Amino acid sequence: MIENIVPMQRLKQAINFHSLPPLSLYIHVPWCVRKCPYCDFNSHEKKQDIPEARYLAALRRDLEDTLPLVWGRSVYTVFIGGGTPSLLSGEAIEQMLAMVRSYLPLVPNAEITMEANPGTAEATRFAQYAAAGVNRFSLGVQSFDDDALQQLGRIHNARQAEKAIELAMNAVSQVNIDLMYALPGQTVAKARADVQRALDFGTQHLSLYHLTMEPNTVFAKFPPKGLPDEDSAADIQDMLIQATQDAGFEHYEISAYGRPGCRARHNLNYWEFGDYIGIGPGAHGKLSFQDKIIRRANVKNPQTWMDRALDADSTGRIMHEQTLTVADLPFEFMLNALRLVHGVPATLFEERTSLSLLAVAPTIREAVERGLLEPDPMTIRPTERGQAFLNDLQAMFLPKEKASPV
Repeated sequence: MIENIVPMQRLKQAINFHSLPPLSLYIHVPWCVRKCPYCDFNSHEKKQDIPEARYLAALRRDLEDTLPLVWGRSVYTVFIGGGTPSLLSGEAIEQMLAMVRSYLPLVPNAEITMEANPGTAEATRFAQYAAAGVNRFSLGVQSFDDDALQQLGRIHNARQAEKAIELAMNAVSQVNIDLMYALPGQTVAKARADVQRALDFGTQHLSLYHLTMEPNTVFAKFPPKGLPDEDSAADIQDMLIQATQDAGFEHYEISAYGRPGCRARHNLNYWEFGDYIGIGPGAHGKLSFQDKIIRRANVKNPQTWMDRALDADSTGRIMHEQTLTVADLPFEFMLNALRLVHGVPATLFEERTSLSLLAVAPTIREAVERGLLEPDPMTIRPTERGQAFLNDLQAMFLPKEKASPV
């Protein structure tokens, strides 16, 4: 793929950016009505009324303390995730986004996404969220099968999911539906019925996730019975790809499907190794500077995060901060970019890491020889085999001291 190969160990290249990548903002709302047994996100069951005023004050302090790291930079997308952000009042979301606008310059037509649980959907609230500036909803439907929803521990039924989609579509012009597949007892026919029901609404985007038994979840300890085997799950996935393609959707990331021009811009910035501020309990951030890239993560417990954010020395809210090394960057970039079905321009590697593509040329050549990457000098793109063995492909770019046999 590249002539005059030079192993990364001999490059001795320092990070030196000529321009910085796009910047996004992630805001975490940690509370939910009930913790789902498959969920490994930083979500906490709401035991009492949400302390909205204190939470917003802590968010403000979190953002204020982050501002010196991003002075002069515009924000292209905002994502309010959780947890269940739709547990917050319309007034709270209005104050939250007013605060964001007062501190950060949002580009015109910035994408502002808010996650919502169908079990907490109300017409008045959805209208208030939209009036506050939310222009895209992402609905955690997961299934239109009531039995499946019950096994997944969801607090809504199929009718409530359908109603929530209608409310969201009446409020904003962009709506995403989350569905899960390879559910207990699910057949290809049942999965087809689920995705067809979602397609019938005419929304712009679908996120289709394979149910997995994540560590430290109830399902990891007590797996549900009747899960499809690997071959059956693959048959379901093949059907989903074909059904969405037939409906005019582009499969552009492992789990993401959008109509033309309707890709999730916020998530795309993650996958293209852009920058993002993370505020709220457990929120992560990644920021580039002229000579370095740092990752940060806040403490996860909501009460602890609020206490520390509002403390005189609010830096206590940060649980972890890491400056990425030159050796870290190839894996960090590929971990994200290789999720994109059509890949990324080869030039993006240098733009987002400041490293020469020579740094990863031997690994790219090996991946091409193994049939995991396309032999295209202009694009870094996984083959179908590379998509099927994505973890192995990504692991090839780990620093040698961290790599394990694949």
